[in-house]
Amino acid sequence: MMFKKIFLLYILVSLASLCSLAVTPGPGTHYASDAYPGFDSESNVLPQERKTPSFLWWRKAKSDDPAKQLALAREYVTDGAYGAAINAYNALVAKFPLSPEAVKAQEDLADTYLYKINDPINALEEYKYLVDFYSSDCDYDKAIAKMYETAKKMREDGKRIIFFKFANTADVRCAFEGVVRRAPGAYFAPEAMYSIVELRIDEEEYAEAIEVCKVIRNRYSSSNQAKAALYKEAELRMILLRSHEYNRDRGLNTVSFLDMAIRLAEDADIRAEFQKWRAEAYAIVEKEAYEAAVFYDSITRKRRGTINAYERFLRDYPASSYAQKVRERLEQLKSTSSAKESK
Repeated sequence: MMFKKIFLLYILVSLASLCSLAVTPGPGTHYASDAYPGFDSESNVLPQERKTPSFLWWRKAKSDDPAKQLALAREYVTDGAYGAAINAYNALVAKFPLSPEAVKAQEDLADTYLYKINDPINALEEYKYLVDFYSSDCDYDKAIAKMYETAKKMREDGKRIIFFKFANTADVRCAFEGVVRRAPGAYFAPEAMYSIVELRIDEEEYAEAIEVCKVIRNRYSSSNQAKAALYKEAELRMILLRSHEYNRDRGLNTVSFLDMAIRLAEDADIRAEFQKWRAEAYAIVEKEAYEAAVFYDSITRKRRGTINAYERFLRDYPASSYAQKVRERLEQLKSTSSAKESK
C-alpha cells in the first residue's frame, strides 16, 4: 500500500513538472535545424540565463501587479528616465515571467536600448532574449526584423569609429549570424548572409567567407546576393590560390569552380573576367605540375621514375607551355637510357 502511494506521488510530481515545462517560455522553436558552414560555432557561446528577481532594492518590482509595473516603466520612458525604465522592465520580466506583460516589457526594453539610448549592443541581447524565451508569445517576425535592424546599426556605428575593424568586427558578424540562425527564411536572410561574407573578408578569413558564399548560392539561388556571392567566391578562391600555388588540389578545385562560374555568369563582362581567372588558375596548376615533375629529375633519383614523371605531365598537360621543354628533356633521358642498356 505504501509503495502504491509513493508511486502515485511520483506520477503526480512528474506530471506537474511536464505542465510547468509546457507553459514556460523557452528558446528553440524557430531555429534552423542545420549547421551553417562559415559561421562561428555556438557551442562556445554561453546560453542566455533567465532573468531572476534582484536583491537590490532599486531593481525590484515596485508593484505586485504586472500591468501597473509595465505602466510605471513606460512612464519612466516618457519622462526620459531611461535607467529607471530599464530597471523597471527587467524587474517585471524577472518577477512575472509568464505574464503577458512580460513579453511587452521585454520588447519595450529592447526598443528603449535601440531607439532611445542608441545602444544597439545591449538592444541585441534583449531582442535575443525576447525571441529565445518568448518565441511563441511575441510577434516573432517583427522581433527578428528589429534584431536585424540592430545588427545593421552595430555595423554602421562601427564604421564611424576608427577601431571597428580591429575591435568588434567579429561581434557584428555574430549578430548577423544570430539573425540568420533564428530566421533562415526571412526575406532579408540573403542580405544578412552577404553582410557576413563582407565581415569575414574584413577579418581576412577568406576560407570562411567562401563557405558562406556557398550557402548563399545554394539556399538563396534566386536572390541578387547569390549572383554577388558567385563573383565574390571566385575572387576569393583566386586570392587563396595565388597565396598557395603549391597546392594542386586547391588549384584543380579553383579551375573546376571557375568552369561552373563561367556557365552560370549572365553578364558578359563578368564571364570574361572569370575566363581570365580560369586561364590564370590553370597556368598555376600547370606550373606546379611541371615543378613536381622536375623534382624527380635529379642524379639522386632513378631515371625510370623521372621518365614516368615527365610522361605523366605530358599526358595531363599536352598543350602546356612547358610541353616542348619536357619533350626535349624526355628524349635526352630516353637516349641516355638506351645507350646505357646497349652497353
